[in-house]
Amino acid sequence: MATPQKIVLRVHIATDVAMKLTLNERPKSVEELKSIMKEKFKPKLNSDFDLQYEDPDFDGQLSVLVDMEELPEKGTLKVVRAECDESSTASSDTDILPHAPLTLRQKSWPDSFPVPTFSFEVEHVLEEGNRSGKPLILSRAQKHNILEKMAETMHSFKPYPNDKEVGKAAEALVTVHPCLRELGSDTGWYGWKVSLKFKMGNFRSKLARSGCAEVSVNVGKRSKNNPDSDHPHSSIKRARLSEVNFLPNFPKGENQDTLKDVRLQIVQELEKAERNQVLIAKLMQTSFALRRQDIVKEDLPVKDILTSWPALRMESQVFAEFHRITNVNLRNQFYSELDRCTPRLIALLRQKALHTGKMALALRKLLETYDRQEENDVNTRRTLFLRALPIYLREDASEFFKTYNVSSVTSIYQLRLIQFSQHVIK
Repeated sequence: MATPQKIVLRVHIATDVAMKLTLNERPKSVEELKSIMKEKFKPKLNSDFDLQYEDPDFDGQLSVLVDMEELPEKGTLKVVRAECDESSTASSDTDILPHAPLTLRQKSWPDSFPVPTFSFEVEHVLEEGNRSGKPLILSRAQKHNILEKMAETMHSFKPYPNDKEVGKAAEALVTVHPCLRELGSDTGWYGWKVSLKFKMGNFRSKLARSGCAEVSVNVGKRSKNNPDSDHPHSSIKRARLSEVNFLPNFPKGENQDTLKDVRLQIVQELEKAERNQVLIAKLMQTSFALRRQDIVKEDLPVKDILTSWPALRMESQVFAEFHRITNVNLRNQFYSELDRCTPRLIALLRQKALHTGKMALALRKLLETYDRQEENDVNTRRTLFLRALPIYLREDASEFFKTYNVSSVTSIYQLRLIQFSQHVIK
C-alpha cells in the first residue's frame, strides 16, 4: 500500500498575508483543495477564488492550477479572488482594474442564500420556535420585519430576482428557521415565496420614489395618467446574466454635467502622445454611472458609445469595464476556464486532424509544431488552442494575431510566450 503523499504549502491569501497549510495526503481535485482551504482559513476565504501556483517548469512563474498532479509537494499558492481583490486588480502596468466603491453592488446572486439577522424581538421568537419544534404563528409586525429584511438582502444581490431565485430565498428561510415551515404545503415555503415576490415589488417602488436609478428607469409605464405608455411588464430594463452593477446612481457630489466634464477630460487625455494611464483609469471609474446611462437609458449604438468613450478601445479599460459591471477579473477568468478545458480541447483537435481536407491539414501542421516543442508549458498549450480555434471554426484570423521576430524580443519571458507562434507561421 502506497504511503500517503504529504503536502506543505505556503498560501498567499491576500497582499502581504501568507499562511502555511499542511495536508497529510494530496487532494483528489482542485475543488477539494479549495474546500479544505475555505474551512482552514475561515472567514478569510469566504468567496469564490481561483488558485495559481509557482510552476517549476516555467522558472517559478505563476500558472493557474487545474490539475493536482502539477502541484509540487512543497510549493507556493496564490489566491486569486473572483471578486474585487487587491492582489488581482493590477496584473500589469497597463491592466488597471478598479475597486468597486461602496455605492456599487459587490456580489452576484449566491448559490446558497444568506438569511439575514432580524430584529431582536423576531430573533428571540424564532429561537424559541426552533427549540420547541412547533410551527410558529407570527404577528403582523413580526412577519413584516422578516419580509423587509429578506427583501433588503435580496436587493443587495439584484433588484429583479427571478422566480427560481425567490424560491431559493424562501427555501433558505425555512431551512434556517424550521418553525416558519408551512403546514399543508408540498415545499413548506411556497407561501413565503409569494409574500417575498410582493414584498420585492413594494420595495422596488419605494426605491424608485427615492431616486434609485436601477429601478426608477422602469417608472412611467402605462397607468391612468399615462394610458399610451408601454405595458408595466414589457421592456423592463434589468441586469442580464452575470451583470452585478447594471445602472448605478451617480457618485456622491457628482451630477450629469460634472460627469460630462469628466468624459471630456478623458477624451483630451487620450489625444496626448504620452497618456496618463492611472488618471484615465480613475476618470473612467468616476464616470461609470454616466456611461451606463448612455447604454441603458439612451440605448446608444456601439459606434456612438466608442465615439463618446474612446478609452473603451484600450485593452486595459475593456478589462476594467468588465470588472466594474460583473466584479469578475476577465483575464483570470478566461485563462482559468481555458486551462481547465485545454486537455479535452487538444484531444478534439487531434481527432479532427486525422480527417482529410484543408482544415485537417492546417490542424496537423499546428500539432506537429506543438509536439516539436521541448517544453509544453501552460502558455504553449494556450497558444496552440487559440491559434487552432479560428481554423476549427473556418474563420480568417490573419488580422487578429500579432507576430514578432525573436531578434526584437529582449525578455526571456516574452520569448517563451511568442516562440510557439513563430514556429506556426513558418
